[in-house]
Amino acid sequence: MSYMSYDTSLVIGSVCVAVIICYVAISLEQLIFRQKTARIKKLMLCVCGMTFGFAIWAMHFIGMLACHLPQGYSFNISLTIISYIIAAIASTFAVWLTTRDTLPILRLILGAMLMGLGVSGMHYVGMMGLSVPDQMIYYNIPLVVFSVLIAISGSGLSFWLAFKYKNTFQHKTSYKVAVSFMIALTIVGMHYTGMASATFYPIGDVIHATQHVQERQDILLFAIIFVTSLVLVSAFCVAILEKRLEERNLQLVQANKELESLALQDNLTKLPNRLFLVEYNDALFLESNERKSRTALIYIDLDRFKSVNDAFGHHVGDELLVKLAQRLYPLLGQGQKLIRIGGDEFILIAERVNKAQAEKIASLVLQKIQDSFQISGKEINISASIGIVFFPDHGKSLQDLLINADSAMMQSKEQGRNTFSIYSHSSDQQLLSRSQSKLINDLYKAVEDQQFILFYQPKFTADYQICGVEALIRWKHPSLGLLAPSMFIEGAEQTGLIIRMGYWALEQACMQMREWEEKQYAFGPIAVNLSAVQFEHKHLIESLEKLIKKYNVKCGNLIIEITESTAMHHISSSIQTFEKLRNLGIKLAIDDFGTGHSSFLYLKDLPVDELKIDREFIRNLSVGSKEEIILESIIQLAIRLGLVVTAEGVETEQQAEILKRLGCQQLQGYLLGMPLPVDRLESCYPVFA
Repeated sequence: MSYMSYDTSLVIGSVCVAVIICYVAISLEQLIFRQKTARIKKLMLCVCGMTFGFAIWAMHFIGMLACHLPQGYSFNISLTIISYIIAAIASTFAVWLTTRDTLPILRLILGAMLMGLGVSGMHYVGMMGLSVPDQMIYYNIPLVVFSVLIAISGSGLSFWLAFKYKNTFQHKTSYKVAVSFMIALTIVGMHYTGMASATFYPIGDVIHATQHVQERQDILLFAIIFVTSLVLVSAFCVAILEKRLEERNLQLVQANKELESLALQDNLTKLPNRLFLVEYNDALFLESNERKSRTALIYIDLDRFKSVNDAFGHHVGDELLVKLAQRLYPLLGQGQKLIRIGGDEFILIAERVNKAQAEKIASLVLQKIQDSFQISGKEINISASIGIVFFPDHGKSLQDLLINADSAMMQSKEQGRNTFSIYSHSSDQQLLSRSQSKLINDLYKAVEDQQFILFYQPKFTADYQICGVEALIRWKHPSLGLLAPSMFIEGAEQTGLIIRMGYWALEQACMQMREWEEKQYAFGPIAVNLSAVQFEHKHLIESLEKLIKKYNVKCGNLIIEITESTAMHHISSSIQTFEKLRNLGIKLAIDDFGTGHSSFLYLKDLPVDELKIDREFIRNLSVGSKEEIILESIIQLAIRLGLVVTAEGVETEQQAEILKRLGCQQLQGYLLGMPLPVDRLESCYPVFA
């Protein structure tokens, strides 16, 4: 029996050779990332793998030369070549693994096993190729297993280190040296542990060898078969996992593309949607600025589209939108896009066009829309109103352009529809428009924080005695100060905030009425204006009933003023609402009479108590004027119908005298009293019951 001994200089040489060749291989690996074509990448991968394989193989055979083997040993050429092939294949796999974009833990473990088994397989196949005359090699199985574990764990650590720092830019040389030493130590550790497990026995030494020869040959054969099987199974598992991962990645990429497409596409018409417009406009405006060119936004709004839905059903309306998109899409030229931004609204973007070209496109669009649509056996005819704006002339941002395009479109509707208008606005009008938008935005907080106050304007009898007050709302804006209703009522109606504001005003008026009754002030009744939106609100009667009970408002102490247009909007439902209000003890007044479209035929049916003549009839009132003739007729007829007549906007003594002569019972205006807050009203007009 003989054990292994080594030439120290050759052992050190084997380690150095392994480190140097590994360093060269890692340097070659870095070149893979710089290649653009797949073919060159594959070639570099094979060269790098073969270099790593040569490092393992060279270290093994230098280590064999460092070993003091018995005289007359030789190597089997076939097994020696096979051992190199095993090392090269395992190394190629290692290089491929560390050049992937990701390295999941499962792939790292399987890769470490495959590389470790490949290194071990190369060593033990190489040992099988060693032939020593009259000697047999026997292995210590625990040491064999330990050598394989060294190869696997070292390979795993090397893979992790190589992958983690493969994209480092600082200390690149240090990184390559560290990885080279790690791989070299794995190879060296496995090799010399494997050599330590080997013992040479003389063939004739029956005492020490015969009883274990057959057993150890079987074990060695089993080990070889087992190692080979593990290599194949590991390689197969890694290949399957990689294939599944690639398929999953492809599916994920495809799914992401579909989701992105759906997010930027209108579900109904399949046109780009508003989200696409937001993303597209940045690049579009940047390009327009660079080229110093104009881009037109043609805002298309279908006229009376709601009537189509109401008359034929929403399914017909949807089909109409689809066919409209299909009809307009072929009109698009280069640098043009059709986008549906919602409902029956579309935007046609035309790059690098002038005014004449934009008008031509708009005319063509109107012509196409006017042609009849055949849907579900029905002939649908529809028109559109178009507003045109240009970037950067009419706005530097998408939001400004859309607002101005909508304004131009509304101008087309005011001109009779089925036409187009190009946006035109003076600087003062633009400033006013933006100011109104900001006020509307501030209005939400104002309603939430109740930034309002009621002023009260007294009404007088013909002999100048106070006979009631009208509650007028004011907004205490944090930065703009006290604002009149004309500056925010329209915005409140557009946003629906008028309902909350109206109920607040009603409650404040009821509360004030109770307070005056407790102080015995004779300022009642209080008149409160109701907007058209609130007058038609379904909870109006219920809310007023609660307020009257809560503040114990006496019958006739609360007057609701409704504009003439509101009262005549739905005459039958207005009469029903008036009746319910009168049943609650509320008096009713028609405000701004003469400015709407009412007639005395309807007026005789309305259960109202008071008629307030609009200030426009009073403004130019003089003796013998046409206004006097009209007012005389209105006042006399209203009195005969049993109505109290109040004239608004009385500002001169002449106006007051004429109105009294004509029989007007109540006067209201700056001549007699301005709107005042409660404290000033009480101090200026100390009237007591």
